[in-house]
Amino acid sequence: MKKIKFDNWRKYGFEFLSIFIAVVSAFALNNWNENRRDALSENKILTEISNGLEKDLSDIKLNENGHRDGISACNFFRKAFTGKNINADSLMYHYLKLTRDFVSIQNIAGYETLKSKGLELINNDSLRLQIITLYEYDYNTLRKLEEEYSEMQFQENYFKDINEELAPHFKIDSLGNVNGIDLPLKIQENKRNKLLIYLWKIQENRNFILEYYSEIEEKIDKVRKNINNEIKH
Repeated sequence: MKKIKFDNWRKYGFEFLSIFIAVVSAFALNNWNENRRDALSENKILTEISNGLEKDLSDIKLNENGHRDGISACNFFRKAFTGKNINADSLMYHYLKLTRDFVSIQNIAGYETLKSKGLELINNDSLRLQIITLYEYDYNTLRKLEEEYSEMQFQENYFKDINEELAPHFKIDSLGNVNGIDLPLKIQENKRNKLLIYLWKIQENRNFILEYYSEIEEKIDKVRKNINNEIKH
């Protein structure tokens, strides 16, 4: 009887151990598969975010160049309003650039995908925080500065007054095209001073947004570098 009981214990013990090992192995395999899927998803989303940020940098460069052109236009018309020599051939180029506004184009598809799958998909806490801060704070601030902040709406704020003083001096050909300007500009002193203040405000605000763009570029470069270090090959 003792031998039979021992044989039964050994039999059932072996079966229990086999089942236990099978369950643990299945759990471990399932866990490994989930981790692997998460890692693949993380890599894919991080790559998508990095590619989007690269496009954002290109858009930022275009806006930066546009603001610098606006500053050059301020310098051009400051000379014109104060009676200094200007190159009349570049008049309309600077005229177009002087009060031109810009929009902030941001490629957020990768970040939106990350949010839909859960921000915790990014294992690196520091990188996750950098990404969230860039999209939720820095990009929103940039968009509001360019598109909503009243000081930055140059066309709306300044074009009408500037054009009223310049338009009477434009030379118009038979086809209705501007082909020059009468110089020197004859503008009353109080109106001239008003225009010079406008130029100062435009230039200062463009310099301000350029500084913010520079900060954003540095943050984008840092995030992309950290993403490249994090992506598992």
